[in-house]
This record gives sequence, structure tokens and C-alpha cells, in this order.
Amino acid sequence: MPSPADAKALRNKYIQNPPEGISPDEIRQMSVDDLLDMDYFLHEDDDLFNNAFFVSASKDGV
Repeated sequence: MPSPADAKALRNKYIQNPPEGISPDEIRQMSVDDLLDMDYFLHEDDDLFNNAFFVSASKDGV
């Protein structure tokens, strides 16, 4: 579980720039668990892309 300050910073990040289809008011009302789930699902493909790039680059000998 993140510290209260980390959860507050994450919440403020999404209130200022909410994902498509979610209002700032909905983000204010989310539980910390819901907020973390949303953040995870918004970024779950980031690691896939980064890992694929490094595997591809290493096969080319770069």
C-alpha cells in the first residue's frame, strides 16, 4: 500500500489530467485501491513495450 502522500499525489495527478471517460469528481471519490487499479491498468502495457524493445535490440547485437 502506498503512503498517504503517494496516494494523494497520484490522485492529484489524475484530477488535473483525468483519463478519458472519467471525471475529476469520480477520481476524488475513488478509494485508494480503485485509484491504484486504474493507474495499473493505464500503464500495464508500458512494461511489455519496454521489454520487447530491449529483447529486440539485444538480438540485433546492439
